[in-house]
Amino acid sequence: MNLIKSIENKIRLALYVSLGSFVSAIIIALAAFGYAYKMISREKNQIYVLDKNIPIVATRAEVGDNRAAEYKAHIEAFHDYFFSMPPDNEYIDYQIKRAMFLVDASGLAQYNTLKEQGYYTNLVSTSSVITCTKDSILLDMNTKRWRYYGKQKIERPSNITIRSLVTEGYLQDVPRSENNPHGALINGWKTLENKDLYNEAKQRF
Repeated sequence: MNLIKSIENKIRLALYVSLGSFVSAIIIALAAFGYAYKMISREKNQIYVLDKNIPIVATRAEVGDNRAAEYKAHIEAFHDYFFSMPPDNEYIDYQIKRAMFLVDASGLAQYNTLKEQGYYTNLVSTSSVITCTKDSILLDMNTKRWRYYGKQKIERPSNITIRSLVTEGYLQDVPRSENNPHGALINGWKTLENKDLYNEAKQRF
């Protein structure tokens, strides 16, 4: 009788072990299939670009993730186009045309004022080279109001003048284009300060 009970217990134990192993195998298989499906789906959503025949994963980011940096780059580019000038009428026109894609009518108004004052004619006649460099840009992402701090280096044949440059305005989102890759437009632009800091005579040999 004890022998029969022992055999029954062993059969029952073997059955439990078999069922447990079977259930565990199903769970492991389902987990493996789920993980494989997740990996395949993630790979399908990735885009690879080739860099010298080496595949590199291209990551996608939301537009707003880097918007502040884009705004500042837009502001800096506009000031470089508008204020950095060689003594070359054709190149000045080219720079101004590029700048006008980045600003509203306030930019054209300032350009017309400078032109009427003979600013560009004087630049060419005196063979002056003007370079604009950024010091900093303050930007409020809530109101999209900004303030630009920079300097102008005006190099003439006889001397070099350094001028401060402080401007401000607002930003508006617009569709991106080849002429406006950041998709922003400067509104209400005005110059707050543009004065000489110091002059330095060039040495003549």
